[in-house]
Amino acid sequence: MLATKGHFPVRFKDEDPNRQGNSRRWLTKAVDDSLRRLGTDRIDLYQVHRPDPSTDIDETLSVLSDLVRAGKLMAIGTSDFPAEQLVEAQWTADRRSHIPFRTEQPPYSVFVRGIEADVLPTAQKYGLGVLTWSPLNSGWLTGRFRRGEPIEMNLFRQAVAHKFNLDLPGNQRKLDAVERLSALADEAGISLTHLALAFASTHPGVTSVILGARTVEQLTDQLAASEVQLDDEILDRIDEIVAPGVTLNPADIDYRRPALTDSEQRRRPARHR
Repeated sequence: MLATKGHFPVRFKDEDPNRQGNSRRWLTKAVDDSLRRLGTDRIDLYQVHRPDPSTDIDETLSVLSDLVRAGKLMAIGTSDFPAEQLVEAQWTADRRSHIPFRTEQPPYSVFVRGIEADVLPTAQKYGLGVLTWSPLNSGWLTGRFRRGEPIEMNLFRQAVAHKFNLDLPGNQRKLDAVERLSALADEAGISLTHLALAFASTHPGVTSVILGARTVEQLTDQLAASEVQLDDEILDRIDEIVAPGVTLNPADIDYRRPALTDSEQRRRPARHR
């Protein structure tokens, strides 16, 4: 299956508002550009990478539906959409006769469990496939990072340093959890990596788990986790270490709603206060 995403500009620092987002103009161009770069005439699953507060969901669904009917896309989905926007999208597709989103791609791991409270139940209600990413939480759930051992900051980690700064309380909580989870994995006779990957596929709302291997050896090891099944006792103990619905470090959530990041949305105009 060939899947890709659209929303961000191809050039990372391109700030042209017409070369990003979920508008008809940009998604039409983005899909055509993806087809050209991939050397194909259709994409099996095209996902909107982020919500776009400047574009109505009706416009986004309209253009994606046109692209499906044109045979360029086989199915459409979302990534990092909050539950309420998934509901809005399903409602809009139904009432405006658009092709609905079929999948959602959220982050999910032992350390990032927020979607258990809303996104996963919503996806189950509407029959959405859920393709979770970062099941190892950027390497944290391999046991690579330990208390008292400095983290080597490669280019990726430098770009998201807040996820690896051991002085932050959220990352201190992750260090504590790694120690307890490692002990649990040892008791179960499996690696921490296999424990984490098996957990990520246990929720009935999860359709598939996206792996992030850099080498053939890593991929082989991660694929072997598909044979691991966690019993209720182990899952209960994981819940004791990281409670259901909890994200240990809020900085691990890449998408934040504009209602939180844009101060103008949280404050009345000064003249009306």
